[in-house]
Amino acid sequence: MTIAELEIRRAEPSDVDAMAQAHRDSIQSIGPAFYLPNDVDAWKEGLTGAVYLEAMAGGEVFFIATGKVDGIGLILGIASDYRVEGATHGTSVYVRGIAARRGIGTALLRQAEVYAAANGARSIQIEASLAGVEFYRANGYTEVRRGETRLMSGHAIACVFMRKDIWAAHTVGG
Repeated sequence: MTIAELEIRRAEPSDVDAMAQAHRDSIQSIGPAFYLPNDVDAWKEGLTGAVYLEAMAGGEVFFIATGKVDGIGLILGIASDYRVEGATHGTSVYVRGIAARRGIGTALLRQAEVYAAANGARSIQIEASLAGVEFYRANGYTEVRRGETRLMSGHAIACVFMRKDIWAAHTVGG
């Protein structure tokens, strides 16, 4: 399978339904290797375009990777940036199963990190799913602690809280 015309750009409100579809695909195709079926089902429950519209309205910025797979245009992955508190931002990355291990997630994460740094972030934190721990570790994130995160459905799944210190690329006098 070949991915053609790969592009990373900032998401727009018109992208939200396809973003939710890519997010659900990621959970459904990658999640089962790390979570029980009921956890996977609860994780994707309620994940619709409206969730992304609400997050955008609240200030979260999303980046998407688009491309053509067998001639069909798809959103292959998503990443986000949002302010947690002060100079600490949060992010997450999800890629479709067909896009995994092709550098797309890393490219999306870099875009979110650059955006965060340009907007005053000094560190980024993540509630990494068990499926994402090695990915984030490979991209410079360190484990803070292990625990659970509560999904939109109210269901809790195991996660690893991770963090990466970053420095703004554009500093005064730099």
